[in-house]
Amino acid sequence: MIRTLLTYKNGKSLQGGLELIDEWRSKPDTYLWLDLEAESEERELEILKSMNCHPLAIHDAQRPRHPPKIEEFSNYTFILYRGIASFSAELEHEAQTIALFVGKNILITRHPKEALSVNRMFNDTGAAQLRMGAGHLALKIMHTSAGIYLDALLEFESHLSDIEDSLVTNGNDELMRELMVYRSRLVKLRRLFNYHRNITDELRSEEYDLIAISDEPMRHAITDLHDRFDRLYTMTEMFYSICGDLIDGYLSIASHQLNRTMQVLTVITAIFIPLGFLAGLYGMNFEYIPELHAKNGYFYLLGVMGMIAVGLLVLFRKIRWL
Repeated sequence: MIRTLLTYKNGKSLQGGLELIDEWRSKPDTYLWLDLEAESEERELEILKSMNCHPLAIHDAQRPRHPPKIEEFSNYTFILYRGIASFSAELEHEAQTIALFVGKNILITRHPKEALSVNRMFNDTGAAQLRMGAGHLALKIMHTSAGIYLDALLEFESHLSDIEDSLVTNGNDELMRELMVYRSRLVKLRRLFNYHRNITDELRSEEYDLIAISDEPMRHAITDLHDRFDRLYTMTEMFYSICGDLIDGYLSIASHQLNRTMQVLTVITAIFIPLGFLAGLYGMNFEYIPELHAKNGYFYLLGVMGMIAVGLLVLFRKIRWL
């Protein structure tokens, strides 16, 4: 799908297709947003080349997997951003690479699937942001995407609190498996947010002319975006640590319960070892055992065995094995 948004300085805006490119070229005081969604690589290559995008940037944009990055070219500042196709409170997410070509009065976005942040901006405040400059719109798209991540993480925080309560009162292996899955997803998100935080760090370095931090509104937008990614990174780091602590706590409880069980079995074994020795000793088939013909010898032996068992129980209680 190819769609365009053309805005004029007087506030007028038009939505359409490739036909608005000629209108934009004929009027230098207009701003254009060209969005390419799920187009064939050949078609994308043709359009991007006609817009004077650098071949290396086009190649990076069309790669199926590429870490987020920012790079300056003669006509565009090129940003590869990891956007969102879908995201849930259980941290199940389908990420996709969104390529942003930021020009002087044009923004080109390219993504292989529907992008939530792009759709929100295209339908709502995209025209107003575009009139402020293509760089403002690019930052707003990333800011909107970061907001979707943030909303999901805040929902996950509540879910993680419920898991913590359940683990304390009724911990089980199912909760353990769920926490392990969350840890894996949080590692991926933490790596992703670190990439994006590095991009905003670079934007603050004043090396990019088309997204100039010397412009006060732009500086505030970059700082706000950096703070949001920094918060996302910190939250994923914190949730990862919490999941690790919960897993370690559950393993400690399970280990303690196992130790208590083994302790009880050890006590039982320790009591029956001397009793079994006496039973085996007097169960031998020898005629000349001194106590064999003693009157009430059987009951004496039972009494001795009982005294040994009670004595061991008292001893184990005293040394707090029971």
